[in-house]
Amino acid sequence: MRVLVVEDERRMAAALQRGLQAEGFAVDLAHDGEEGLHLARQGDYDVLVLDIMLPRLSGYNVCKQLRAEENWVPILMLSAKDGEYDMADGLDLGADDYLTKPFSYVVLVARLRALLRRGAARRPAVLRAGDLSLDPARRKVFRGRTPVELTPREFALLEYLLRRHDEVVSKAEILEHVWDTFDTDPNVVEVYVGYLRRKIDAPFSRNALQTVRGAGYRLAGDGG
Repeated sequence: MRVLVVEDERRMAAALQRGLQAEGFAVDLAHDGEEGLHLARQGDYDVLVLDIMLPRLSGYNVCKQLRAEENWVPILMLSAKDGEYDMADGLDLGADDYLTKPFSYVVLVARLRALLRRGAARRPAVLRAGDLSLDPARRKVFRGRTPVELTPREFALLEYLLRRHDEVVSKAEILEHVWDTFDTDPNVVEVYVGYLRRKIDAPFSRNALQTVRGAGYRLAGDGG
């Protein structure tokens, strides 16, 4: 398995390289953000270990740029920044895991193996269907450049449908994942689908949110 370690502290980077090689990994090093981004673009890596406080380009920006380019290589952020908002920022930008320094080497290796088991599945930070976009971290929805104001429940419903775009989802599935219950009257789903259509479709003459008779609903992946 090929690992790219992007760490500006050279002694730390060398120690990581030796330790990971002893575990059977092939390891390349980069010592600044621009070099790390270049190697991540060019190399066929299975996982990245990415420091945040890097010269020339921060780890946040490296992660953000890779995800914007639809590069889904698993990323573990490794940083001395241990605040909850620092962790949240890294994960919201598309990182898969976050480990603070000082760290347990045993835990680092275990987390890398867990990321490798998951693989490089598509997991964009911003969900899109055509020109319809939803940013879970910023709680923003747009049709093209036009912002769309949604209630928290409408937002949760749209996020679930975008994550399952082009799939038919039943009322029962929606109730379980958006309302977290099976006890709610299923008709509430129809009501909120109607609310959503009046905000994301009708003002723009679109038909993204479709009813599949007898089965449920489908959000068109092209945005309708």
